[in-house]
Amino acid sequence: MKQLSIIIVNYNVAHFLVLCLDSVMDATQHMDAEVIVVDNASGDGSCDMVKDKFPEVQLIENKENVGFAKANNQGVAIARGEYVCILNPDTVVGNSVFENVYAFAKADLKLGAIGVRLVDGTGKFLPECKRNLPTPKVAFEKLFGNGDTYYAREVKSDQNGKIDILVGAFMFMRKEVYEEAGGFDEQYFMYGEDIDLSFTIKKLGYQNYYIGEEAVVHFKGESTAKDETYRKRFYDAMKIFYSKHLRRNAVEALIVKAGLWYARKFHRATTIAGFKNNKLEPRNIYLVSIDERLEQAIAKLLKTEIIRKRTLEASNQKQSEYIWDMNSLRYQDCLRILIKDRPKGVTFKFIPKNCTFALGSNSSEGRGMILEW
Repeated sequence: MKQLSIIIVNYNVAHFLVLCLDSVMDATQHMDAEVIVVDNASGDGSCDMVKDKFPEVQLIENKENVGFAKANNQGVAIARGEYVCILNPDTVVGNSVFENVYAFAKADLKLGAIGVRLVDGTGKFLPECKRNLPTPKVAFEKLFGNGDTYYAREVKSDQNGKIDILVGAFMFMRKEVYEEAGGFDEQYFMYGEDIDLSFTIKKLGYQNYYIGEEAVVHFKGESTAKDETYRKRFYDAMKIFYSKHLRRNAVEALIVKAGLWYARKFHRATTIAGFKNNKLEPRNIYLVSIDERLEQAIAKLLKTEIIRKRTLEASNQKQSEYIWDMNSLRYQDCLRILIKDRPKGVTFKFIPKNCTFALGSNSSEGRGMILEW
């Protein structure tokens, strides 16, 4: 039996997936771990990329998009690890995260699911990584702009503590616990399944836990287009969760149903910026790399001067862009700067090993930016 199986469900985010897998491989090189990618019929070459760049990864190629819940269950079904980690493809992990969370989990077998601190691509904390139980009152307060009782703010973002609900971008637990809870409920196509699994695990008598001492970058966070498809899936998930776990009587159920209808109908749609290819606002651009040819390629692409640095630390000069060449750097060190030591007004991009693109985020409102040469 292996120590850990990492399950990544992918759908049309090949560039994110490359960066994620590159960081995962670095983080598991001293562990007996396996990585399983379940692809939900992507049309962007994701599967070919995995086969080419990461042949050691086990790949499940679905012929259709079966949803987040079912795809994760497929991955766990073939997992050989004592522990499993559900991980989103739009994440970047540091070198120590799996080893430290594994050691923490092994020390207490009554732990349920474990989560870590999540930040977006600009280093901003994502509060959805630790939440309270979304009772109808708590959920409606959140829907109408008050997240004070929805987010577990009693546990500070950089502290460790007991919580109720984790987010599916990073969920770490014993495989036996996942199976005892029945895995993700496949009634959910997307959204809500992480809340359901977290609550089911708690009902089985396990304690979910948040480790704020370990951090992972989650580029998109909640920054997905809030269109009609999103609203339907989100509110349908809420209805499933309420009916399955919290329904008390017919009168309350009618009130909840009416509230969800109203919230969905009048939920303000927002459009989130997507990828911007090969364009940067005017700023000082630094490349942290030992590769002179890389400096020339990026300078030609952006049609501007690139300042190549050999030291990792970023300056306090505002309007600066740092591009990190991961062929010569450690993810752990880069995440420290992005999350803890980030100078104001400075943005960052990662170049995964043996790749010809840089990926990062210049705004909490965007899904990320790719520079490809």
